[in-house]
Amino acid sequence: MNAQAPRLEIKNLVRSYEGRAVVDDVSLQVFAGQVTCLLGPSGCGKSTTLRMIAGVDTQTSGQIYVDGALICDTVHRVPPEKRSIGLMFQDFALFPHLSIGQNVAFGLSGPKEASRARAAQLLERVDMGRFIDDYPHQLSGGEQQRVALVRALAPKPKIMLMDEPFSGLDNRLRDDIRDQTLEVLKEEGTAVLLVTHEPDEAMRMADEIALMRAGKIVQHGAPYNIYNAPSDRQVAAFFSDINVITGRVEGALTQTAFGQFLAPGVADGHEIEIVIRPQHLRIDFDRDGRGPNPTPAEGVPARALVERARFMGRESLVEFRMDFDGSLMKATVPSVFLPKPGTPLWLMIRRDRCFVFPKEAG
Repeated sequence: MNAQAPRLEIKNLVRSYEGRAVVDDVSLQVFAGQVTCLLGPSGCGKSTTLRMIAGVDTQTSGQIYVDGALICDTVHRVPPEKRSIGLMFQDFALFPHLSIGQNVAFGLSGPKEASRARAAQLLERVDMGRFIDDYPHQLSGGEQQRVALVRALAPKPKIMLMDEPFSGLDNRLRDDIRDQTLEVLKEEGTAVLLVTHEPDEAMRMADEIALMRAGKIVQHGAPYNIYNAPSDRQVAAFFSDINVITGRVEGALTQTAFGQFLAPGVADGHEIEIVIRPQHLRIDFDRDGRGPNPTPAEGVPARALVERARFMGRESLVEFRMDFDGSLMKATVPSVFLPKPGTPLWLMIRRDRCFVFPKEAG
């Protein structure tokens, strides 16, 4: 637990349009120097939450606090420009008629010399000092993104709100810019709330992830914890491909191709879903289904036929048709492994990497 008070706190935030809640009872804390990602699919309420915090949209109910002080509820509202909140979006929104230095210094008050010195200092931190007298049209997309970052940081905001800021960059450049952005934000001690729909970006940048679905935060925690202890099948599937084994509970157990599974807390007669990621489905080359008994952690080997195999660059993806019930399962194998369709192989699963959930409706 953090001993200090949260830099940003939102409590029970709701935003309704025509009677439909697009943000539904969202509560969240972000501390100084912490990066929290609001992660979720398009339309889940991420950007609407950001707009309410920024002050460009008004909540239907709920409160927003900065350093413990109320800045917005349904009665009291601090104007956006007085919230000490910086904004960074996919659209860099640089002023084309101003130089790079003038863009960075635009929101600063005081003597021009001091503003230019602040702009120069920040530009140097992102290796852009030599461009201070150039204009936006002379820069690449990655360079413009660096300028947009330091312009947002120039007034020393307490909080930085970032809405898909890297989605317009190509993959290789994106990683470099993300890493540099994270370094600068950490050095400034800024509390960051980053909106993204990309799990890889959230895992790379976040100290904490708040996963949103249909206007609600469905799971909140450190990236490692959410990835390794998802709250339901949809959370697991949001971070990677998954295999889903379904079964019916009888006597607190479910029979599968890989042996029996415990189904804690699920009543007899109900169906469960056992979720396992492709990297935890193992091809049993040694045993081939005929060797010594497997350990309890491995379960029972199950026979399947290869449907197809593809080389993906760093690994191979192999799809199988299970003998047990005809279902499809995917496994990833390091390096090159391309068995022919119809090849019989035996599969094992890591039971300690399986997640067991009640079957979701629909």
